[in-house]
Amino acid sequence: MEAAKKSFESSRKNINEVMYDVGYTDTKAFRSTFKKITGLTPIEYKNKYNKLAVA
Repeated sequence: MEAAKKSFESSRKNINEVMYDVGYTDTKAFRSTFKKITGLTPIEYKNKYNKLAVA
């Protein structure tokens, strides 16, 4: 999940691209595991921490 977090923070990749990059093929499992670890859904995390987002 660290690789997924870094990707969400520093790229414009969508959730599915990041999910596949880190080895998940099941969207539900990825989202569930990501939320369990970070406390946020992948979308919430990306919206909060993405450095490329326009302020």
